[in-house]
Amino acid sequence: MNMSRKQAPAQVVTPESIADSVGSAGLRAPEAVAQYALGLGDDALILAHRLGEWISNAPELEEDIALGNIGLDLLGHARSLLSYAGSAWGKSEDDLAYFRDEPEFRCRQLFEQPIGDFGHTIARQLIASVYFNGLYRQLTASSDNTLAAIAAKAIKEVDYHLDHSTQWLMRLGQGTDESNRRMQAGLTAIWPFVDELFRPEPNADELAGIAADSEALRNEFDALVPKLLEDAGLEVPPSAFARGGGREGVHSEAFGPLLAEMQVLARAHPGAKW
Repeated sequence: MNMSRKQAPAQVVTPESIADSVGSAGLRAPEAVAQYALGLGDDALILAHRLGEWISNAPELEEDIALGNIGLDLLGHARSLLSYAGSAWGKSEDDLAYFRDEPEFRCRQLFEQPIGDFGHTIARQLIASVYFNGLYRQLTASSDNTLAAIAAKAIKEVDYHLDHSTQWLMRLGQGTDESNRRMQAGLTAIWPFVDELFRPEPNADELAGIAADSEALRNEFDALVPKLLEDAGLEVPPSAFARGGGREGVHSEAFGPLLAEMQVLARAHPGAKW
């Protein structure tokens, strides 16, 4: 191996670097790309908030820390994506997170569902991790350089998220009769929201070569998840699909209280810094 050549350092995308690019180089996300980044950022933001609800409530101390760290990873993804989306409209990540009303959010409904018991959370985390893993792997080849760079950073973290949720799937599914029952109940509760993850984006025609391929993501999901469930002694739930509509601003009853809790401090003290 020739060790004399030095590789250029990998591009690291942060909300701050995006903000600097907007100010100095005039970076602006095209409208269709901004809407796409907004939806992805909302997915990550809302799931991060849900995972934060486990802090001090997880079944063991190590898991309390693990779920908090996964939530922080997702929050980092959300910050980069919302900063990029906001560059199209002159808005910051905080503007988009704290000062939009419920119909303006574009998260898929799976991410906003209540945490339920630990089996519910692991069921959702498995589904979300498989989805994000395929999504970011595809986006590393996006023709939009900023999305590709965000994805290249995120995929390293999502690999761990998938490993974490898979280990818990096996541990609960192959554990006691009670842990198996609860894990299956969690899957049954979450499964109706799976289909929406793989519906085409509202502006899919404008995102060719930029966005991930929804059909390919679904095929990867269907090739992996049923096999994981079988290995864990669990079954794919025979449930109908929920109506969905998160990308159009349609949300479930659980979303309003979540948003109120997430935004209350920023709205009570707008512009405050600490």
